[in-house]
Amino acid sequence: MAVQQDRKTPSRRGMRRSHDKLSNPALSEDPTTGETHRRHHVSPDGYYRGKRVVAEKE
Repeated sequence: MAVQQDRKTPSRRGMRRSHDKLSNPALSEDPTTGETHRRHHVSPDGYYRGKRVVAEKE
């Protein structure tokens, strides 16, 4: 079983965790509506790659 030899300091722990931060989601702009949306997701207007994929609610 692995046994830690020396205690890790908060500084070392912080240095190790420095790369664990979350990055912002990639955003793109719809060519027809100009709406900003997440990449590879349908825009709030129901468009995906310039085409209407979700019908409007009546």
